[in-house]
Amino acid sequence: MKETKKKINGWKIAFLILIGIILGVVLFSTVRIFTARETNLPPSSETTVPKGSPVLTMNTNKKKLNTVMEYFLNDLQKDSDVKYEFYLENQAMLKGEFKILGAKVDFYLYFDPYVMDNGNVQLKARDLSIGTLNLPVSQVMATVKRSFKVPKWVAIDPKNQTIVLKLNKFKLNNGMFIKANHIDLVGDDIQFSLYLPKEKKSNN
Repeated sequence: MKETKKKINGWKIAFLILIGIILGVVLFSTVRIFTARETNLPPSSETTVPKGSPVLTMNTNKKKLNTVMEYFLNDLQKDSDVKYEFYLENQAMLKGEFKILGAKVDFYLYFDPYVMDNGNVQLKARDLSIGTLNLPVSQVMATVKRSFKVPKWVAIDPKNQTIVLKLNKFKLNNGMFIKANHIDLVGDDIQFSLYLPKEKKSNN
């Protein structure tokens, strides 16, 4: 009888040990599954780019930019009777025509581009080619301002003989905007930055 009891007690002990091992494994696995693993990723606040900050810098050249401007101007002038061209060589050039005494006259107006502190671009007139006519640059620019269809973000100032491309007013559909960083037409190096929309100030 004593030997039977010992056998029974031995089986009980072995069974309890087995149950303990199984429970231990289950508990350990559960803890590992529901415990967040440590990573080396920075917190989300460090990976989010503040609004109003540059998210992309783009380098381009005159050829590519001329293609973009040609497409944009063709779309802008599709319903206009007065056509003009604007493209980049070693200078920025505005080419167009207007009528004097009923005759059409072609002109070429040359500009030097400058990047302004706010990321806009100023075009300063430096030369005018208009055949044998002797007209002042300011008069031709006044005619351009009066007769040509230009985007709202382009400001023509005949008095100061400048055209300002207000890139801060030229916003994409999603609110993003661009700023000019560097323009070197001779070296064919043009650089812009793309910015996220700025956060609107609360009235509260």
